[in-house]
Amino acid sequence: MERANVGSWRDESGVTLLCPVRGCGEPLAPEERRLRCPRGHSFDVARSGYLNLLQPQDRRSATPGDSRAAAEARRRLYEAGHGAPLLAEVERQLAAVELPGPLTLLDVGCGEGSLLGALAARRPLAAHGLDISTPAVELAARRFAALRWIVANADRRLPFAAGSFDAVLVLSARPHRDELARVLAPHGRLIVATPAPDDLVELRAALLGEGEQRDRLERTVESLTPDFEVEDRASARHVATLDAAGVDDVLAATYRGARHSQQARLAELRAAGELRVTMSYDVARLRLRGERAR
Repeated sequence: MERANVGSWRDESGVTLLCPVRGCGEPLAPEERRLRCPRGHSFDVARSGYLNLLQPQDRRSATPGDSRAAAEARRRLYEAGHGAPLLAEVERQLAAVELPGPLTLLDVGCGEGSLLGALAARRPLAAHGLDISTPAVELAARRFAALRWIVANADRRLPFAAGSFDAVLVLSARPHRDELARVLAPHGRLIVATPAPDDLVELRAALLGEGEQRDRLERTVESLTPDFEVEDRASARHVATLDAAGVDDVLAATYRGARHSQQARLAELRAAGELRVTMSYDVARLRLRGERAR
């Protein structure tokens, strides 16, 4: 793999990366083209600027996470303006609390990085994005070179020292409660977002033959309540008019495309020219409770 200079990994944010090798966990320090721990484990910085800390035992497949096609579809949807309501709500949640600046911010499940990149462009941030998908993180690093991008499995362990972040985002990703509580500073805030019950309901009904509406946020909040308490809940919602390419991008980004049995329905949607679709998220801001907050 081509490697880059690690100058961008020498910062004063106070966020310490930890070695992901099982049984190690020592701090990683930047050298000329890599980061290295005191036990000699080293990790090259990719030419595009990201750091891959994913260990073989942390992979569930040879290519975990979003494919490049899915990541590119997500980026196109964001660039078409469909991520703007969620971005505005995340900004509102961050602005609603008095946190020191510039914030140290972690985006768990950052994907191709558009939302984190937009946040960093609007306010001072020491921003870190983490995802298990190498193609998605590479796209993020190429577009937003000033930020830190890491490939790792957030379901196992977050490769950061305890109390590293003023705020952590978990947007449409599965939260690991213990690890989120560990890396969040006592004064920090956790912002989670899940697809709302009516998210893509029209597309699901038209293509998949089902319009079931489930409250994912409530289930997510319940999984976090032993260590967190909710400060605020809100929604980010808009109705989009998608052309055939937009429908394809939504399918690629969410359902990994249409199955063979759904191709006839998809052809009908394309022939119709456009489809109005609800895109919506439920959002919660949480803080640490009890001993965790001290």
